[in-house]
Amino acid sequence: MITLRAIEPSDLEYIYTWENNPENWTVSYTYAPFSKDVLKAYIENAGQDIYTSKQLRLMIDLDEDGQTRSIGCADLFDFEPRHQRAGVGILIGEHGKRKNGYASEALQQLINYAFTTLNLNQLFCNIAVDNSASLGLFTKHGFTITGTKKQWLHINNNWVDEHTLQLLRG
Repeated sequence: MITLRAIEPSDLEYIYTWENNPENWTVSYTYAPFSKDVLKAYIENAGQDIYTSKQLRLMIDLDEDGQTRSIGCADLFDFEPRHQRAGVGILIGEHGKRKNGYASEALQQLINYAFTTLNLNQLFCNIAVDNSASLGLFTKHGFTITGTKKQWLHINNNWVDEHTLQLLRG
Protein backbone atom coordinates (compact mmCIF):
# COMPACT_ATOMS: atom_id res chain seq x y z
CA MET A 1 0.00 0.00 0.00
CA ILE A 2 1.23 3.49 -0.90
CA THR A 3 0.85 6.62 1.20
CA LEU A 4 2.01 10.18 0.58
CA ARG A 5 3.39 12.15 3.51
CA ALA A 6 5.33 15.30 4.33
CA ILE A 7 9.12 15.28 4.28
CA GLU A 8 10.84 14.62 7.60
CA PRO A 9 14.47 15.34 8.57
CA SER A 10 15.05 11.58 8.61
CA ASP A 11 14.43 11.54 4.82
CA LEU A 12 17.74 13.31 4.12
CA GLU A 13 19.58 10.14 3.02
CA TYR A 14 16.81 9.12 0.59
CA ILE A 15 16.63 12.57 -0.99
CA TYR A 16 20.42 12.88 -1.11
CA THR A 17 20.67 9.55 -2.97
CA TRP A 18 17.87 10.31 -5.45
CA GLU A 19 18.85 13.92 -6.17
CA ASN A 20 22.49 12.94 -6.76
CA ASN A 21 21.77 10.02 -9.07
CA PRO A 22 22.77 11.22 -12.58
CA GLU A 23 20.18 8.85 -14.09
CA ASN A 24 17.46 11.11 -12.62
CA TRP A 25 18.99 14.38 -13.79
CA THR A 26 17.53 14.32 -17.31
CA VAL A 27 13.98 14.29 -15.95
CA SER A 28 14.60 16.69 -13.07
CA TYR A 29 16.66 19.26 -15.01
CA THR A 30 19.46 18.87 -12.47
CA TYR A 31 22.98 19.55 -13.70
CA ALA A 32 25.11 19.14 -10.59
CA PRO A 33 25.01 17.20 -7.33
CA PHE A 34 23.43 18.65 -4.21
CA SER A 35 25.31 18.76 -0.91
CA LYS A 36 23.74 17.34 2.24
CA ASP A 37 23.78 20.85 3.75
CA VAL A 38 21.73 22.25 0.84
CA LEU A 39 19.25 19.38 1.05
CA LYS A 40 19.02 19.68 4.83
CA ALA A 41 18.09 23.36 4.43
CA TYR A 42 15.53 22.39 1.77
CA ILE A 43 13.96 19.85 4.13
CA GLU A 44 13.87 22.39 6.96
CA ASN A 45 11.91 24.78 4.71
CA ALA A 46 9.70 22.07 3.19
CA GLY A 47 7.11 22.72 5.87
CA GLN A 48 6.22 26.06 4.29
CA ASP A 49 2.70 26.35 2.97
CA ILE A 50 2.37 25.60 -0.77
CA TYR A 51 0.87 29.08 -1.19
CA THR A 52 4.15 30.56 0.06
CA SER A 53 6.74 28.27 -1.52
CA LYS A 54 4.76 27.48 -4.72
CA GLN A 55 5.87 23.86 -4.43
CA LEU A 56 5.20 20.76 -2.38
CA ARG A 57 7.23 17.56 -2.16
CA LEU A 58 5.65 14.50 -0.60
CA MET A 59 7.42 11.26 0.20
CA ILE A 60 5.99 8.06 -1.30
CA ASP A 61 5.93 5.42 1.42
CA LEU A 62 5.39 1.73 0.76
CA ASP A 63 4.00 -0.52 3.48
CA GLU A 64 5.03 -4.13 2.88
CA ASP A 65 4.50 -6.81 5.50
CA GLY A 66 4.16 -4.23 8.26
CA GLN A 67 7.38 -2.46 7.28
CA THR A 68 7.18 1.08 5.90
CA ARG A 69 9.92 2.73 3.87
CA SER A 70 10.19 5.55 1.38
CA ILE A 71 10.58 4.52 -2.25
CA GLY A 72 10.19 7.88 -3.99
CA CYS A 73 8.66 11.32 -3.99
CA ALA A 74 5.81 13.21 -5.63
CA ASP A 75 6.06 16.90 -6.43
CA LEU A 76 3.72 19.76 -7.13
CA PHE A 77 5.65 22.73 -8.52
CA ASP A 78 5.03 26.04 -10.29
CA PHE A 79 1.88 26.28 -8.19
CA GLU A 80 -0.35 29.12 -9.42
CA PRO A 81 -3.29 29.61 -7.02
CA ARG A 82 -4.83 32.40 -9.11
CA HIS A 83 -4.91 30.21 -12.20
CA GLN A 84 -5.55 27.05 -10.14
CA ARG A 85 -2.78 24.94 -11.69
CA ALA A 86 0.44 23.18 -10.79
CA GLY A 87 3.10 21.02 -12.39
CA VAL A 88 3.42 17.39 -11.35
CA GLY A 89 6.43 15.11 -11.01
CA ILE A 90 6.78 11.55 -9.72
CA LEU A 91 9.99 9.68 -8.94
CA ILE A 92 10.30 6.09 -7.81
CA GLY A 93 13.88 6.29 -6.60
CA GLU A 94 14.27 2.66 -5.65
CA HIS A 95 14.94 0.81 -8.92
CA GLY A 96 13.58 -2.50 -7.67
CA LYS A 97 10.21 -0.87 -6.99
CA ARG A 98 9.70 0.55 -10.49
CA LYS A 99 7.10 -1.00 -12.80
CA ASN A 100 5.04 -2.31 -9.89
CA GLY A 101 2.20 0.23 -10.07
CA TYR A 102 3.48 2.33 -7.16
CA ALA A 103 3.95 5.47 -9.28
CA SER A 104 0.41 5.03 -10.56
CA GLU A 105 -0.99 4.79 -7.01
CA ALA A 106 1.02 7.82 -5.92
CA LEU A 107 -0.04 9.86 -8.97
CA GLN A 108 -3.71 9.07 -8.35
CA GLN A 109 -3.40 10.19 -4.73
CA LEU A 110 -1.63 13.38 -5.83
CA ILE A 111 -4.32 14.11 -8.43
CA ASN A 112 -7.05 13.63 -5.82
CA TYR A 113 -5.23 15.93 -3.39
CA ALA A 114 -4.66 18.61 -6.03
CA PHE A 115 -8.25 18.67 -7.28
CA THR A 116 -10.06 18.05 -3.99
CA THR A 117 -7.96 19.73 -1.30
CA LEU A 118 -6.18 22.45 -3.30
CA ASN A 119 -9.17 22.94 -5.61
CA LEU A 120 -6.96 23.13 -8.69
CA ASN A 121 -8.45 23.25 -12.17
CA GLN A 122 -5.52 21.64 -13.96
CA LEU A 123 -2.27 19.78 -13.60
CA PHE A 124 0.53 19.70 -16.16
CA CYS A 125 3.79 17.93 -16.79
CA ASN A 126 6.59 17.94 -19.35
CA ILE A 127 7.95 14.61 -20.61
CA ALA A 128 10.59 13.79 -23.20
CA VAL A 129 8.99 12.13 -26.23
CA ASP A 130 11.21 9.06 -25.78
CA ASN A 131 10.21 8.51 -22.12
CA SER A 132 7.53 5.93 -22.85
CA ALA A 133 7.19 4.82 -19.21
CA SER A 134 6.30 8.31 -17.98
CA LEU A 135 4.08 9.04 -20.98
CA GLY A 136 2.21 5.80 -20.32
CA LEU A 137 1.83 6.60 -16.63
CA PHE A 138 0.41 10.08 -17.14
CA THR A 139 -1.85 9.23 -20.10
CA LYS A 140 -3.25 6.28 -18.09
CA HIS A 141 -4.43 8.88 -15.56
CA GLY A 142 -6.13 11.05 -18.16
CA PHE A 143 -3.35 13.50 -19.04
CA THR A 144 -3.39 14.45 -22.72
CA ILE A 145 -0.59 15.76 -24.90
CA THR A 146 -1.38 19.39 -25.65
CA GLY A 147 1.85 20.41 -27.34
CA THR A 148 5.34 19.43 -28.34
CA LYS A 149 8.43 21.57 -27.91
CA LYS A 150 10.89 20.76 -30.69
CA GLN A 151 14.53 20.07 -29.78
CA TRP A 152 13.75 21.20 -26.24
CA LEU A 153 16.13 18.94 -24.32
CA HIS A 154 19.81 18.33 -24.95
CA ILE A 155 20.43 14.78 -23.68
CA ASN A 156 23.58 12.76 -24.35
CA ASN A 157 24.60 15.08 -27.18
CA ASN A 158 21.22 14.74 -28.92
CA TRP A 159 18.27 17.11 -29.18
CA VAL A 160 15.04 15.58 -27.90
CA ASP A 161 11.49 16.90 -28.26
CA GLU A 162 9.39 17.30 -25.13
CA HIS A 163 5.62 16.89 -24.78
CA THR A 164 3.49 19.07 -22.56
CA LEU A 165 0.60 17.15 -21.01
CA GLN A 166 -2.39 18.50 -19.11
CA LEU A 167 -5.15 17.07 -16.98
CA LEU A 168 -8.23 19.23 -16.47
CA ARG A 169 -10.55 18.71 -13.53
CA GLY A 170 -13.94 17.28 -14.40
